[in-house]
Amino acid sequence: MINRPKGTKDVIPSEVFKWQVVEGIAKLELKNHGFSEIRTPVFEHTELFVRGVGEGSDIVNKEMYTFLDKGERSITLKPEGTASIVRAIVENGLDNEAMPLKLFMLTPCFRYERPQAGRLREHHQFSIEAFGSYSPLMDAEVISVVKSILDRLSFTNYLININSIGCKHCRGRYMEALKAYYSKFIGGMCADCKVRFEKNPLRLLDCKEEGCAAFKANAPKPIDFICDECRAHFEALKAILDQKGVRYKVNNNLVRGIDYYTRTVFEFLTEEKGALNVICGGGRYDGLVSELGGKELPAVGIGLGIEHLLLLLEKNGINIQNNNSLDLFVVNADESAIGGVIELVTILRKHNVSADFDTLGRSMKAQMKYANKLGAKNVIVLGGNEIASGVCKVKDMETGEETEASLKDISKLAYVLSRRA
Repeated sequence: MINRPKGTKDVIPSEVFKWQVVEGIAKLELKNHGFSEIRTPVFEHTELFVRGVGEGSDIVNKEMYTFLDKGERSITLKPEGTASIVRAIVENGLDNEAMPLKLFMLTPCFRYERPQAGRLREHHQFSIEAFGSYSPLMDAEVISVVKSILDRLSFTNYLININSIGCKHCRGRYMEALKAYYSKFIGGMCADCKVRFEKNPLRLLDCKEEGCAAFKANAPKPIDFICDECRAHFEALKAILDQKGVRYKVNNNLVRGIDYYTRTVFEFLTEEKGALNVICGGGRYDGLVSELGGKELPAVGIGLGIEHLLLLLEKNGINIQNNNSLDLFVVNADESAIGGVIELVTILRKHNVSADFDTLGRSMKAQMKYANKLGAKNVIVLGGNEIASGVCKVKDMETGEETEASLKDISKLAYVLSRRA
């Protein structure tokens, strides 16, 4: 037997309905907030992620699935969605459209890392991005749409952390202070942080290693070095969130693991056994569009992983109801009735009733047992008598109640079945 690759997952029918519910709720809320869907290729030229995500990031240094194609071009499976969306905006001239441009994408992402619960080498992510506004109103809008998705899923055990890491103009002083502080601890750093110290000191605050995490307590804070304009932006964001009734906490050590972020960064977290677990995170990236060849176009976005979110919903006791059960199973009572069974099922399907019938020649008892296994909500037994009289009985499989229905009035029958569904 050939097994699936390590770090991947099959989503079988008994689980896929959960994905459909989460995706449906997310798409509904995104539509309600004025976001439109965009789709980009699963793979891109490697340069896109090196320039966009940053050479100093773990994604580029360790986690990308990169290979040479038959034309000796370096190709990378998409490790995240933002850079691909920005590339699509620039290449298709979407930066010339009316602003703001609010987009989302549901996409598979690929990262070569140690597989663990909710974190796979192939995972699926909602990439939610808004372009064209420097205003903190847009930062708040992106935070609000994720909050709305979680609220609609009845996920209440979360908090929002926010911070400002400043813009490219005020970050230089902070980087100098950070390097001066961490230079005293180089000997005690993990191997990754020794590289971060040289390539991207800001990432030192993002390390989860126990030894390195201890250094963060007394490290300089980005908020103490940001310019007046960045500070005003951050204060305005807090005021907007307060006005919206969005509860948040300022976490001065919060940075994000991708190099393109500027000013606002934020995370949604949940508490598990006294420890905080990140649900999703994002922030503002005002320089990425121009870095990838487009206009100076401000932007803010967030990535929301489906597998991770489903795991957290389960851990928090949130059960997603399966609404995909079959509306009707038609039991064939005798061989002469098969034509009538097929006709009834065909017509009901055209009336948007999910209906099925036996194709294996089972006995009536075996057909009823199979209908139960399918989770059919209703059953009709159809034989020569029912076809001749034009009348059948619809059995509600949950209550056992039987209702007489006319086979000649399909619209009414479809209505009865849909009401029970």
